[in-house]
This record gives sequence, structure tokens and C-alpha cells, in this order.
Amino acid sequence: MPRDLAPLDAAALNARFKTVRARFETLSAPFSAEDLCVQTMPDVSPGKWHLAHVTWFWETFLLQAAAPGYEVFDKRFCYLFNSYYETVGERHARPERGFLTRPSLDEVMAYRRHVDAAVEDWLKQASSDQLREVLEIILTGFAHEEQHQELFLTDIKHVLSRNSFPESAYPDNAMTFAPATPRSPAPDWITFEGGVHRFGYGGPDFAFDHEGPDHEAVVTPFALAARPVTNAEFLAFIEDGGYQRPEFWLSDGWAVINDEQRTAPFYWRRGQAGWCEFTLHGLQPLDPEAPVCHVDFYEADAFAAWSGFRLPDEREWELAARAYDPERAPWADPHGRLHPQAPNEDGPLAGLFGQVWEWTRSAYSPYPGYRAPAGAIGEYNGKFMCGQFVLRGGSALTPPGHMRATYRNFFPPGARWQMTGLRLARDI
Repeated sequence: MPRDLAPLDAAALNARFKTVRARFETLSAPFSAEDLCVQTMPDVSPGKWHLAHVTWFWETFLLQAAAPGYEVFDKRFCYLFNSYYETVGERHARPERGFLTRPSLDEVMAYRRHVDAAVEDWLKQASSDQLREVLEIILTGFAHEEQHQELFLTDIKHVLSRNSFPESAYPDNAMTFAPATPRSPAPDWITFEGGVHRFGYGGPDFAFDHEGPDHEAVVTPFALAARPVTNAEFLAFIEDGGYQRPEFWLSDGWAVINDEQRTAPFYWRRGQAGWCEFTLHGLQPLDPEAPVCHVDFYEADAFAAWSGFRLPDEREWELAARAYDPERAPWADPHGRLHPQAPNEDGPLAGLFGQVWEWTRSAYSPYPGYRAPAGAIGEYNGKFMCGQFVLRGGSALTPPGHMRATYRNFFPPGARWQMTGLRLARDI
């Protein structure tokens, strides 16, 4: 997506590179080599693999392309840490990333130091013309690493949850909650007029290719719930037999919940004292007012049907979010709370950013006029535009500065290890 990304400031790019890379090491610091080697299901990648893969991205797409004379750290790493780039070459099977006891964590960290030093040296001496040629790659590299920081957190959460005695990953700064009690959804509604509006990103700054081109689309009048669906509201769905009533479920979803014998969101646990939820701060009492999370598209859609409403279209969500500043959201802080909380914000809509990724009913498909970029970087988004649904908003695990109203996340409808929730919509 050609854009003028000037001004080119090598010092600022270098500073951001250091910040992004250091943040990942802060997130990984509490874990042992054993923690970071485990793969508990095919969708989960070991923490060690994430740390190496983002390093491979910088080595492959920046250093090998733009730094003459750069020598790769280890030629085998392209095979081990390539994710899905067919044009780059063959790669280790994703479901077998947990088999990689070698290279060791120490070797992976040495790999990071090697690449970090090379990138920083290159940025110090690069000319404006050289920077301009690869600036899109550099900015994509920042966003890519931030995406993997969030994936690292969701994946290590799943790893820890499978321990016989699951423990806290980060300092426990939990609040004390009242026991969750069932209640029916009764949100306030914010109405929006219909008409022709422009959607997608068309500005001068960085955005992923699939956020554009900006385009016009017709929206009919609609209303959006003032906040995400809460744990207490989802508990009301459970207590009303929601997981046993096929009339609320899409056919594929009904098959999935029966095959997997689902009865509650992914990390909910029911004990003698009531419902609890596994978090990155350990097992905690279920907060009734916090947004429900770790539900898949099928569960979100079934809840919406049970409540008498629906999921929003992604353009409805984007139209509603335009007036809100993502920078005010409670983004992921490794020294803070890494879990959704009851939104406490000014304005008619609460929790749009930084609580849960909110499912929309929109299939992940190209905008009018979209063309994937040429080369390997074109494999980043476009080839996944089949069998997935769009989510908006970012979660409590999303890095600060990563989000905007046009950002399109996407996952298959059965995915729920990510911090995904929902907000209701209705027609007017």
C-alpha cells in the first residue's frame, strides 16, 4: 500500500526498535526455559518460538534485504522459525513446534542479541533513501512483534492452565469481587444514523494492508450496546440452559460444543465456592461486572440470539469507534493487570478498546479494490481471507499504541484461546 511515510527519522526508529524488543524480553522474564518450550495444542506456539520468530522476521526481511554483508546467525533458523511464508522456503510443522528442545533458550536469546545489534548498527548508518526503501518493512516489523507479544501472553496462559497446579504468571494485583450472579442482558443502547460513510484506513501513517483501501459503504440505522457483555450476563445464559438449547446455535457451532462437551467459557472453573476464572494472575473469583472473555464466535453468536439481539457488523463497530481515542484504553502492562476489568470510562460507549477483542458478524474478506502487496510480505494477511471472522477493539493483552479504529483482527469461528468477547447490536 504505497504511502508517503516521511519524515524519516533513523534515531526515532532505532529508539522504537529498542523499546519494542525490550518489552518482549520483559514479558518473557518471569518464565523458565521449561515454560517457554511447551506447546499445549496446535494453535499455541512455545514462548521460545515466538521470541525467535520475531527475530527471524527482522533478519529475513530487513537485514538480508538491506544490509550488505550481513551474515545470518544460523542458516537452520529460517526453517525452524519461518511461520507461513511459502515464498521464503520450507518450514518446521506448526503442530510440532513444541518438539524443539534445540536450539536452547540461551541460544535463542543470543540470536536476539545478534540481530538486535545488527539492526541498530544498520539504522545508525542508513541514508534517507535506504530508509525509505524499507520503511514499510520496519513499521510492519514493529506491529508484527507487538502482535506476537499478545500471542505470547495468550499462549503462555494456555500452557500454565494445563499444569496440575496452575500458578500466577505475573504479580497478583487482583481486586476482590462479589460472587457472580445470573442476570439478563439489559445494556444501554447508543444509536447511530444510517447513510453512506467511508471506512478503512486511508491516512499517511502505518496500517496493515487489509485495513484498506478506504471506501464508501452504506450502513442502515443501528444501535450498539454501551458496554461489552459481562460475566454475569453470560452466566445467565448458562443458567438458562444456553449450552443445551440448539435453537440458539449455528449448525457448525452446535456440532463443536457437543463434540467438545462445552458448558462454559474456556477458562471458567466451577468449585465449591462458585465460579472462578483462570487468569495470568492465577485462579481468581469470577468478576461479575468484567467483560466475558475467551468465548468463540459460535458462543458469541448464540448468546446474542438468546438475548434477542445480534453481533455488530464490522463497519458498524468502526463507525461507532471513530470518536474514541485508543490511547486512553488500559493496554497491556506487564507490571499491571493483564485481564479485562469493568470499564470505567467517560463517554457513552465503554470498553471499545483494551478490554476484549469483540467478535463481529463480518466474514474476513477484502475491501473493494484490495490487492495483496507483492512479494513475501503479501502473505501477511491476504491469503487468510477465507473461513475467518473479524474482531475489533483490542484486548487487555494488546500492547499500548498498537490499536486504531480501522484495525481488523481475524480468527476462525471456533478459536477461543484468545481474549475474545462480544458487544451486542440491534437494528433500529
